[in-house]
Amino acid sequence: MRRRRRWTFGAALLLGLLLVGPLGLLVTQLVAGETHWSSASRASAGLAPSPAQASGAVVQVYEARAWSWRGAFGVHTWIATLAPGAEAYRLHQVLSWRRPTLVTRVTATPDRAWYGSAPRLLADYRGEAAAAMLDDIEAAVAAYPAASRYRVWPGPNSNTFTAWVVRRVAGLEVGLPVTAVGKDYLFDARLAPAPAGQGVTVSLSGLLGLTLGRNDGLEVNLLGLAFGLDLRRPALKLPGIGRLGMSPRIAGR
Repeated sequence: MRRRRRWTFGAALLLGLLLVGPLGLLVTQLVAGETHWSSASRASAGLAPSPAQASGAVVQVYEARAWSWRGAFGVHTWIATLAPGAEAYRLHQVLSWRRPTLVTRVTATPDRAWYGSAPRLLADYRGEAAAAMLDDIEAAVAAYPAASRYRVWPGPNSNTFTAWVVRRVAGLEVGLPVTAVGKDYLFDARLAPAPAGQGVTVSLSGLLGLTLGRNDGLEVNLLGLAFGLDLRRPALKLPGIGRLGMSPRIAGR
């Protein structure tokens, strides 16, 4: 009986530690949407060159806090590509309110705020390096196995999609943030390359896993929420909160 009580107490303590960051953000209303989504900002952040100004191909990956309460737990990620001489970007992402959920569209502003949340660049490849990825990105997008499925937790969701594409495109090494809930959902696999390259992710249905890599550092996934440590650019990675320490490297720069 005492052993069972200790296990129960330990499990409750662990759950509390995982949730303290997200609950803190909710209580302080740092991520809660104060306006209706239809009137939230969708302004460009000025992170993407205009198609007219770009001197060649562009491949960018973005993240921004999810809308409303979801933003306390994680971010939404998306991929933008620009072919040489193209008049608009191609934007690839998964949306929960669309069927099919996988959406590819053209836009001149791939760096718009995500319904009030400012975007942040995770990757920015230009020129020949970007051009070499374009066909592989299109092929990976077309092969995504959950184009009509969306599940906030533990996946497949928007971050599952981004990680799926990143893992299948040579040269596209993107350090997805610890708050990208769903990035470790591997479908029927248990082992996959780490998104940032030079590492590996082991995962059980996105609920229990481990990522270890030169660029990702160490990340432990428990119940879909992850925490870890980055030694190359010293920082703690905490559920909901994200990084505490040095800013991550923008891949491609």
